[in-house]
Amino acid sequence: MQLFGRVLGLALGLMAGLAATSAFALDKVTFGTNWLAQAEHGGYYQAVADGTYAKFGLEVTIAMGGPQAANRARLVAGQIDFYMGGTLDAFDAVKEGVPTVNVAAIFQKDPQVLLAHPERGFEKLEDMAKVKTLFLAGEGYDSFFRWLKSAYPGFTDEQYKPYTFNPGPFIADPNSAQQGYLTSEPLDIEKQAGWKPKVFLLADYGYTPYSTTIAVQQSLVDKNPDLVQRFVDATIIGWYNYLYGDNAAANALIRRDNPEMTDEQIAYGIAQLKANHIVIAGEAEAQGIGCMTAARYQGFYDKMVKAGVLEAGLDVGKAFTTQFVCKGVGLDVYKKLAGG
Repeated sequence: MQLFGRVLGLALGLMAGLAATSAFALDKVTFGTNWLAQAEHGGYYQAVADGTYAKFGLEVTIAMGGPQAANRARLVAGQIDFYMGGTLDAFDAVKEGVPTVNVAAIFQKDPQVLLAHPERGFEKLEDMAKVKTLFLAGEGYDSFFRWLKSAYPGFTDEQYKPYTFNPGPFIADPNSAQQGYLTSEPLDIEKQAGWKPKVFLLADYGYTPYSTTIAVQQSLVDKNPDLVQRFVDATIIGWYNYLYGDNAAANALIRRDNPEMTDEQIAYGIAQLKANHIVIAGEAEAQGIGCMTAARYQGFYDKMVKAGVLEAGLDVGKAFTTQFVCKGVGLDVYKKLAGG
C-alpha cells in the first residue's frame, strides 16, 4: 500500500506539473479589431469568454479599434498578430507591396447598405437612382458608389453629398438616401425618426467583397502555420457559439470595452447578422464559417477594375490564402446549437 501511495502521489504530481506547464504554454497573440467593440465582433469575444481560444492553446488579447487605433498599421509594423481586415484592404496591400494576407473571411456578405424613406416605395436597388441626394462618406464614394454607377446606370455624381455620420439631413429630406451599416444605422434612424427606413443590402445586388477578414503577416503564415490554423479554427467555433449559443459573457466583454454599447444595439446587430445570412452564406454553409474562394476574390476584383476603383494587373492570389478555411470546422457545433 505504501508503494502504491508513493506511485499515486508521483502520478498526481506529474499530472499537476503537466497541467501547470500547459497553463503556461499558451501562445500569447493579439487580435486588432477595426472599430469599437460591438456585436459584429462577437465571435472573437465569445472565444475569449468561453475559453475556446484557451482550448486551442491561445491566450488572445483583443485590441479594440477606433478612430485613433490604427490597428491595420500595427499589423504591418508587427505590433499585433491578427487584424480584422477586408477585401479592398488586401488588394491595397498587394498593390503597395505590404506583406499581409487574408486567411479567413468571417462575413460572407459585406453589411454595407443604402437607406431610403419608406414612403418613396422603392422596391429594388436601381430605384434608388431616382433620389436627388445620396449621402456618402468619402470611402463609400470611392468604393461601392463607383461600383454602383458601373453596375446600375442612373446613379450619378450629381447625387453625391458628404455623409458626416449624422442621419439628420437624410431624415429631414424624403428625396434623399444615405449609406449605412446593416447592423447600426437602420436602428439609429428608427429611434430618431420614428419610422423604419427601407434597407437595401448591396451584397444582395452584386457587391461581393468578403468582410471582417482575418489578416496576418505573410511571415506568420510561412513560419508558424499551426498558430494561424488554431486561431482561425477557434474563431470559427467562437462565431457559431456567439450566434447560436449563450453569448452573455461575450456581450459583457463587449460592453466592458465599449461602455456606450447597449443591450438593444447588440441584440439588433445579432438579429441582422443572422436574418441576412452575413456570416453563414455561400460556401460557408457547407464548408464552415470563414470559407473563401479564389473565384470570389477574382470576381470582385474584376468588378472593381471595371468600376475604376482598382487598376488592372494586380496579382490577386497574393491577397489571400485558402489553406486555413473551408474544412468544415465548427459545423458539428452549428448542428448541435441550431440544427444547421
